[in-house]
Amino acid sequence: MNTRFKQLLQLSAAALLVTSSSQALAWGQIGHRVTGEIAELYLDADTREKIAALFPNQSLAELSTQADSELSNPSEFWQQTWTWHFVTVPEGNEYSLDKHAPKEGDAYTALTSSTETLKDPKATVEEKRIALLFIVHLIGDLHQPLHSGNGTDRGGNDVKVEFFWQPSNLHRVWDSGIIDNQNLSYTELTKWLSQKITPQMASEWRTTDPKTWIKESIIIRDGIYPEEPKLTYDYQYQHIATIKQRLQQAGVRMAAYLNEVL
Repeated sequence: MNTRFKQLLQLSAAALLVTSSSQALAWGQIGHRVTGEIAELYLDADTREKIAALFPNQSLAELSTQADSELSNPSEFWQQTWTWHFVTVPEGNEYSLDKHAPKEGDAYTALTSSTETLKDPKATVEEKRIALLFIVHLIGDLHQPLHSGNGTDRGGNDVKVEFFWQPSNLHRVWDSGIIDNQNLSYTELTKWLSQKITPQMASEWRTTDPKTWIKESIIIRDGIYPEEPKLTYDYQYQHIATIKQRLQQAGVRMAAYLNEVL
């Protein structure tokens, strides 16, 4: 297990269940819950049992937003995890651990370390619980295109726009604006999206390599910057299908990843 990650996990054990605000940084709560709910449909029975042993009576949808919520937790551990929710890959590059991962860690290194912890027979139950929270959350994050940022605008947060005549920024539009504008609960959106995933699609999407997810996000990212700041029906129409597919892919891949790890 990564030594620094292990030290932070140990710091966090007493604070795991202390949740503050519902701050959301990627996909918003609806999007993350959709990815978790879709993943539930593809879990192996053994994987499901092992997850239930760590988190009895809690679904992946419920777990999926915890890593964002805990960013308001004042504990030393959670205050050092904000860089773990994204990667930075300048335009024209592919993600490189040596070139792009900061010393504080990023979504790729946090996912890797969390995976090692979850597989480690010497890790405590508390450490495994936190590791699982991050795995479920970060797989969603890495499918949001602006969480593979280009390093110039804080993942689109500095790109000010109007979304349906309300002040916003590009990151927020992709996190939650377009999704929330569908006026669906996460269970309704999950039902609609999951019914459209064919066995062939699920098979084709079942890659568990995070670098593949990042590469896909970068390709999408570079095509979503608007030419003008007023975004309404046209912008939403151009990108809603992509958002839906990324939620579907994240759910299928989350299940495949957990099945593989557990």
